[in-house]
Amino acid sequence: MELTIDQALQKGIEAHKAGQIQEADKFYTAILQSQPKHPDANHNLGVLAASANKVGAALLLFKTALEANPKIEQFWLSYIDALIKEKQFDNAKQVLDQAKRQGVAREKLNVLETQLPLTAQVNEPKSSAHKKSLEFSEKRKKLTEQKKQKKAKKIKATSPSEVEVNNLLHQFQTARYGDAEKLALSLTERFPHHNFSWKVLAEIFKKVGRTPKALVAGQKAVEIDSQDPAAHFNLGITLQELGRLDEAEASYTQAIALRPGYAEAHGNLGVTLKELGRLNEADVCYEQAIKLKPDYAEAHSNLGVTLQELGRLEEAEISLRRAIALKPDHAEAHGNLGVTLQELGRLEEAKISYTQAIVLQPDYAEAYSNLGNTLQELGRLEEAEVSLRQAIALKPDLAEVHNNLGNALQELGRLDKAKISYTQAIVLKPDYAEAHSNLGNTLQELGRLKEAEASYTQAIALKPDFALAHYGLGKVLYIKGNEDLALKSIVKANDIEPQSKDYELMLSVLEVRKSRKSNESVINDTSKLSALRGLISSPLILNRVVEPELIASLYGSNSIQLDKTKRVGLLASGKTDARYGNGIVSPDFNLFGDSRSIIQKVAKDLTKIMMEALKSEIYVYDSFFNILRAGGGLTPHNHLINLDKNIALDLGKQKYSLVYYLSVGDQNCREPGILKFYEPGEDILPCEGMIAIFSASRMHSSIYGGKKDRIMIGVNFYSL
Repeated sequence: MELTIDQALQKGIEAHKAGQIQEADKFYTAILQSQPKHPDANHNLGVLAASANKVGAALLLFKTALEANPKIEQFWLSYIDALIKEKQFDNAKQVLDQAKRQGVAREKLNVLETQLPLTAQVNEPKSSAHKKSLEFSEKRKKLTEQKKQKKAKKIKATSPSEVEVNNLLHQFQTARYGDAEKLALSLTERFPHHNFSWKVLAEIFKKVGRTPKALVAGQKAVEIDSQDPAAHFNLGITLQELGRLDEAEASYTQAIALRPGYAEAHGNLGVTLKELGRLNEADVCYEQAIKLKPDYAEAHSNLGVTLQELGRLEEAEISLRRAIALKPDHAEAHGNLGVTLQELGRLEEAKISYTQAIVLQPDYAEAYSNLGNTLQELGRLEEAEVSLRQAIALKPDLAEVHNNLGNALQELGRLDKAKISYTQAIVLKPDYAEAHSNLGNTLQELGRLKEAEASYTQAIALKPDFALAHYGLGKVLYIKGNEDLALKSIVKANDIEPQSKDYELMLSVLEVRKSRKSNESVINDTSKLSALRGLISSPLILNRVVEPELIASLYGSNSIQLDKTKRVGLLASGKTDARYGNGIVSPDFNLFGDSRSIIQKVAKDLTKIMMEALKSEIYVYDSFFNILRAGGGLTPHNHLINLDKNIALDLGKQKYSLVYYLSVGDQNCREPGILKFYEPGEDILPCEGMIAIFSASRMHSSIYGGKKDRIMIGVNFYSL
C-alpha cells in the first residue's frame, strides 16, 4: 500500500529516532522526490547529512527548509549552526540577524553568536584606550602593523561567499564556461580546501572537453571532502568518460555507500557495469535507480538496452516505451526501441521508431544506419542505400555503416560499388573480420576467386571460429576444383555452427557428389557426374489421407500472425516471403523439428514421398505450415535463394518444393485458392489431401478469399 507524505514523514522520524539512519534517509528522500521543497523532509535529511559530517550537503537542505517555512525556529538554528561549522561566518552573522528580526529566541541565538569570531560580531564603539598613541616609534608602528596582519590572516575566510557561489553557478548554468572557469580557478586559489569550487571546476572542464583536467579537479574535490557523495559521483562520470571503468565503478559505489538513496549513482553504476559486460548486475542497478526515482527516464531507457542485450526483448520494449512516455523527446530511447522492434521482427514499427529518433535528433547517425538496415530487410534497397549514405555523411568513420552499405549494394547487384564500401570499412577497421568475409562474397560473385580466397583467409585469421568465412572459403575452393580442401572448410563451418541449414546442406551435397564421383571412377566413367533424374512431371500430383489430429495439432502449435512474421516473413534462407494478408503461420521454418508424434509421422511420410518422387536421398531445407484466412495469399514467386543461383555450384537444379493441403477451406467463392503456375501457365484447384511437388525455380501464386480456414504444409528440399 502506498504511503501518504505525512505517513512517510512519520516513518522517517521514527526510524531517525531509533538510529535507523538508512531507513530514515530512504523515507525523507522519497518525500523529496514527490515534493522537492517539503520543509520537514529537507530539514531532517539535513540533520542526517550534518551528523555524517556532510555539512556542505546539509547547508542546501537547511536553506531549502528555511525558505519553505521560515516560521520554524529550529530551521533557523540548524542553518546558522551549519554555516558556522562551514566557517561561513559572514553569512552566519547575516542569517543570525534575520533570525533575531524573525523573533527567534534570543537566548538560543546568543549561544550561536558566541561561536562567531569577534570581527563577525557587532562592532562596538571604540573607547579612548583603543586610540593609537602618537608616541609610538616607527619600529613600534611596524611591529603593530605586522601583528594586525597576522591577526587578519587568522580570521581570513576559508570559503567563498554566497554571492561568489551564486555567481559561479549562474555562469556555469548559462554556459558562460570561459568566465566560469576564471572565477572557479580564482576561488580554488583563494580557498584551496573548499571542495565546492573544485567540483564546479571539474564540471566546467568536462563541458569544454578537457577531461584529463576535469579528472584532476574531481580528484581534488574528493580529497578535500571524502564524505561528499556528489563529488564521488562526478568523479565517476569523468573516469567513465576516460574509459577507466573499474575506477568509475568504485566511485559510484562510494557515492551510493554515502547516500543509499542516490538514484543517479545507481543508474550510472548500471551504465558502467554494462560497459564492463556485467549485464545482470547492471540490470539490478537500473531497477534500484527506478525504484528510488520512478520517473527516471534515462534509467528506464538504459534498462531497456540491457534487457535487449540479455535477449529479453519483450521486457526491453516495455522499459523503452516507459522511457519515451516519461520523456517523449528522448531520441536515443526511440532509437533503441527501434533496435528492439527490429530484433522482434516488427520491421514497420522499427522503421517508425528510427524515423522518430531522426526527427528529434537530425544528426543521429546510428539511427540512420539502423533505419537503412531495416529498409534493407524490408526489401526497400534503394531507400536503404539513401539512409546508410546519410549515416556516413554524418559519421564517415563508422566502419560498420560502410559494411552495411556494402551489403545493400551487393543485394542491389552493384558489386563494384559494394566492393568499394567493404574496402573502406576495412581501411577504417583493419581487424573487421565480417567486412573481409563480405568482401570475399562480392569478389566471389565477380568471379575474382583468388582475391575472394584471400579475403576469406584473412577473415579466418582474424576470427578463427568465423563459420561464415569458412563456408565462403569452402565454396570458392570447390569452384576452383580443390574439392578436398573445400570439404574440410565446409566441415569446419558446420562444426562451429551445426544448427545452420546452409552449412549442413552444402556438406551433404559435397559428400554425396564426392561419393558419386568415386563410384563413377570405379566403373571408369569420369567424364562427368551422373545426371539427376528429376521429376517425371512438374508439378507431380499425389495424395495422402489427412489425419484429423494433424489439423488439431497445427492449431495447437506455436504460431505468429502472417503480417508479423520475423523479418516480414523472411525464409530461413534469407529470401523475402511472398505470403501476405490474413492468417497464422509457423514461427520458424522447422516444422519437422517438432517432436510430437503426429508431426513426426507426417514428416516421415512426406520425406518418403519426396525420395520416391526424385529417386534419390533428399535434404529438407524448410518445413512450415500456413493457415490462410480470407484475404490471405501468396504473390508470384519461386523458392530459389542466392545459393541456388550460383552457377558454379548448380544447386538450383536440385531444389524442389512440396505443398500438402490438409484443408482447402471454402471453394465456393470468388478466390478459392487456385494454385497458379507460370511459364507455362497452369491452374490447379487443390483438394483435401492433395500433394503437389514441383521445381523450386517455377513461379507460382495463390489467392484465397473463403470464409473457412485453408490449411497446408510446405516443404523446400534438395535432391542429393
